[in-house]
Amino acid sequence: MIPLRLKEIAAALGTACREDAEILSICTDSRKITRGCLFIALVGERFDGHSFVASALQQGAVAAVCSKPVETDGEVLLVEDTGKAFMLLAAYYRSLFSIPVAGITGSVGKTTTKEMVYAVLSEKYNTLKNEGNLNNEIGLPTTVFRMNADYEAAILEMGMSAFGEISRLSQVAQPSIGVISKIGVSHIEHLGSREGILKAKLEILDGLKPGAPLVVNGDDDLLSTVELDDRRVIRFGIENTACDYVAKDIEQGEKETTFTVSFGGKVQTVTIPTVGIHNVYNALSAFAVGIYLGVAPEKAAEGLSKYVTSGMRQRVSDFNGITVVEDCYNASPDSMRAAVEVLRGLNAKTKALVFGDMLELGEISADAHREIGVLAARKGIDRLYTYGTMAALAAESARENGIAFAKSYDDKNALAQELKKELRAGDAVLFKASRGMKLEEVITAFKEV
Repeated sequence: MIPLRLKEIAAALGTACREDAEILSICTDSRKITRGCLFIALVGERFDGHSFVASALQQGAVAAVCSKPVETDGEVLLVEDTGKAFMLLAAYYRSLFSIPVAGITGSVGKTTTKEMVYAVLSEKYNTLKNEGNLNNEIGLPTTVFRMNADYEAAILEMGMSAFGEISRLSQVAQPSIGVISKIGVSHIEHLGSREGILKAKLEILDGLKPGAPLVVNGDDDLLSTVELDDRRVIRFGIENTACDYVAKDIEQGEKETTFTVSFGGKVQTVTIPTVGIHNVYNALSAFAVGIYLGVAPEKAAEGLSKYVTSGMRQRVSDFNGITVVEDCYNASPDSMRAAVEVLRGLNAKTKALVFGDMLELGEISADAHREIGVLAARKGIDRLYTYGTMAALAAESARENGIAFAKSYDDKNALAQELKKELRAGDAVLFKASRGMKLEEVITAFKEV
């Protein structure tokens, strides 16, 4: 962060301060106070930062932003809502930088897209990105405050579960180019329909810089209909050959995928170190962002070849001769279909799917889980192991559709022990569930000697 003056901050927040001073950083966690910081007393369902204001000031915070009086002789900036103040200050700080910023959202694939855009832009720019899942109304502003004079570009992923969230995040990020990866059914419980999800994702336009383009998946039935009067829509796709960026000649190996990108009368061969058609879409969007922001096609391809899978997203490893695909960060019907395709494409004697509940699907949940069992049967998956109440419905429908081995478990250790007993060298197993199911605990137990 570049230093700010306290009076400058007070003016940005529409409040006042008694004394001026230099602010070196912004802090919202009282356990991470550093000398010279500004402490913002955020309020959540289970915490209230106002309880820690006095302690933060004693530890070296210059001042605190509060929405109610606190007992302290230190400098306090009073605002109506500290959460809104945090976002407002982040938006002000973002406005101090003229670097290109890519804003990314979507129901599926936004984090992988972010990492691929990072790989592409890093070929030309020193690039900032959200780390991990810092894509909400605390994580994104925290990332913005990491901007400094050394960064030449930034990528800001935006997550949401309700209307209005993407709008607020986009107004902080102020993207130079926006990306919507796909419209699925994640958070449909709160947004009502896929059309509602599209409306929520299009809130990214609220903060998009004037004239900045929007990059969308031209094969998505809803995104393909998006037309904007005041800005360009850049489309990428595989099936829709009228898109601006089209992937052709796709060849998938065990751990990599090669394809050619056709764009603007040119072609570029790309190899990504991961598998699955969904990752081709992610790479296409990253390629499009790179070209728009001035990265040469061959350098964009080189960047994509260096892409590294993040977190618990589709990491492929070998364990005692068994191919293990760890994809436990999240799950939705769309990402599950993509995962089944990945497993189907692996060269293995036996293909096993370990499937945990997909959360936040509301009234479509039961049908969505049953459909995964049907899909596994149709795609030739040999064994289906499920964990969770709803995932058990997938095991039931899988048996009804021809999978002889489809079992449900309510104990992670029992599931891990069963996998140890039944899987052999030459087999492949893919683990996938919503983050709240913590399916990685099964992987850990499975790999224990």
